[in-house]
Amino acid sequence: MRVVLTGATGFVGRSLLTALLDAGHVVTPVVHVATTKLDARASQPVPVDLASRIDWALILQRQDVVMHAAARVHVMSETAVDPLAEFRAINTVATLDLARVAAQAHVSRFVFLSTIKVHGEATLPGKTFTAQDTVQPSDPYAISKHEAEIGLLDIGRRFGMEVVIVRPPLVYGAGVQGNFASMLRWLDRGVPMPLASVTHNRRSLVALGNLVDLLAQCVDHPAAANQVLLVSDGEDLSTAALLRRLALARGRKARLIPFPTRLLLTLGDWLGQGATLQRLCGNLQVDIAHTQSLLGWVPPVGVDEGLRRTCDPVR
Repeated sequence: MRVVLTGATGFVGRSLLTALLDAGHVVTPVVHVATTKLDARASQPVPVDLASRIDWALILQRQDVVMHAAARVHVMSETAVDPLAEFRAINTVATLDLARVAAQAHVSRFVFLSTIKVHGEATLPGKTFTAQDTVQPSDPYAISKHEAEIGLLDIGRRFGMEVVIVRPPLVYGAGVQGNFASMLRWLDRGVPMPLASVTHNRRSLVALGNLVDLLAQCVDHPAAANQVLLVSDGEDLSTAALLRRLALARGRKARLIPFPTRLLLTLGDWLGQGATLQRLCGNLQVDIAHTQSLLGWVPPVGVDEGLRRTCDPVR
């Protein structure tokens, strides 16, 4: 297949580019920085600025599939005056501009990397998010992604272009940033963490290798057409279990201290870290049964192997 891949230099995009090339596809990478080195097997990279008007028509000539992985991602220390407008400009408006031109150029399929956050920030104990659940996006990032999903499905219906939406939870792997990178730094520094008692929550994660494998299947799997697909490792972990297994992969010991979870959450609110502590102590579980049965897909990377790859990029 002839594939246009946006975000080809990103955390997910770089690995996805390699996987698509390994599968024999002809890939045109769309990048933000033209000087970044990419897999030599790829076509000439096309530099674009998603915040500006782009002439997509020339880029999309004679292409079969668009894999849209570029986005303004969740910002830990937001400085924008109007964050929602900033997220919408890239994640909604630019996405739908690309999709409209793709449909007019007779691209057969548009694969969109969304987020599980369109369902909300947490699940109740014993409950999971499914692809059929009502969505409840609450932050600007999730809202912008959900609005893009709505627009994409409308464009797909009007023009007959297949749309595939993939909603991952937190993605981890070599080069991961954000809260996961913070946990790695805490382990490396031997920082005592008051999280030994956080054993009753469950959170779904997805190893980079598992997400990339699913996305690569979405290029041409007939059953993926016009589907919303949830993805995870298929094994949910408590925060304490994750830290211990991450420490093992790192070759270190997790210094976890017992501390009442309710008191920890209260202290987090006082210190302005309530949202971070809620994520560490709460539940967010993803049901991938629909994805597995529809595509016959099984996550190829186990949690411990995914953690080893995160800690040792050579693997």
